[in-house]
Amino acid sequence: MSKKPSKSQLIATKTIYATLQLLKDNDGEMRGKEVVDHLRENLEFNDYEKHIYEKTGYVRWESVLHFYTIDAMKAGFLRKNKGTWIITSEGEKVIEENSPEEIYNLISKGYKKWEAANKKEKKELQELDEDEELEVNFTQQQKSIIDQVEADASSGIRDYIINKNPYEFQDLVGALLEAMGYHVSSIAERGPDGGIDIIAYTDPLGTKQPRIIVQVKHKPESAISSDEIQKLSGTLKRNSDVGIFVTSGRFSKPSRRESLMSREHIELIDFDRFVELWQEYYPKMDDDKKSLLPLHPVYFLGTN
Repeated sequence: MSKKPSKSQLIATKTIYATLQLLKDNDGEMRGKEVVDHLRENLEFNDYEKHIYEKTGYVRWESVLHFYTIDAMKAGFLRKNKGTWIITSEGEKVIEENSPEEIYNLISKGYKKWEAANKKEKKELQELDEDEELEVNFTQQQKSIIDQVEADASSGIRDYIINKNPYEFQDLVGALLEAMGYHVSSIAERGPDGGIDIIAYTDPLGTKQPRIIVQVKHKPESAISSDEIQKLSGTLKRNSDVGIFVTSGRFSKPSRRESLMSREHIELIDFDRFVELWQEYYPKMDDDKKSLLPLHPVYFLGTN
C-alpha cells in the first residue's frame, strides 16, 4: 500500500507542475517573481497553504515551491539564472507526457539519483511533522531561503530600474561602461537619436579601434525583436565598429539568433546581465555613479 502524500508534497505537486507549464507557455523562461505572482493569482490555496512562517515571514506554499525547485533543478527539468527560471528541454518533454503526480515522482527520483552520484546526505522523506519536513535537509533549506531572499533583492532592484525614465536608464548604461574602463564620448539627448544612444571608445581620444555603438531600450516588460537588432547592425558603418544592445527587458529567441548571425559583432545585455555587470563593477564607481543605482551587499552562510 503506497504511503499517503504529505501536505507539503501535495503543494509541491501542483505548484511545480504549474511552474513548468507556465514556463513552457512563455517562451521557456520567466523571472521567478513573475512565476510566483502568476501562481498566486491563478491557483487556489487554502489557509494551511497560505500560512506565513513566523521565523522567516514567508508564505508556506511559496517556501515549498522554492524548496522543490531545487529538486527539479537536480533532476534536470529546471534551471535558474540570476532570478530567471528556465525550463529545460527535458522539462518540456516531461510536462507533455506526465501528470502532476508523475512529474513529482520523477523529480524526486531525479534528485535522489543526483544525490547518490554526488554522495550527499540522503534527504529523508519519512512521515514527519509538516513544519519539520522542509528542514530535514539543512543544505537544501538554506538554498531555498537564499533563493527567496535573492528573488526579493532582484525584485527590488528591478522595481528601482523600472521607475527610471528612458534617459535615466541611458545614464545608468553610460556609468556602467565608464566603470568597465570604456571612454564614453557622447550620450544622446532627448529626441530622435538615429539608433545610436551612446558612442564609446577604448581610449580617451577615440583613436583606437573599435568604435562602440550602443543602443539602449528601456522596455522592462517587452522582448527585443530581431528587427531591432537589424537596425542596430545598420548603424555600424565602419568595419571595426562593435554594437552593444542594452535593454531593461529581455531578448527574444529570434533576436538572439540575429545577433549571432550578424556579420558585425553585436553584444546583447538584458536586465539580468546588466545587473550582474553593475554588481561586478560597482566597487570601481565613484559615489555619484553609485548613487544612480545604490547597492548594499549581504553575505549568507554558504555550503561546502
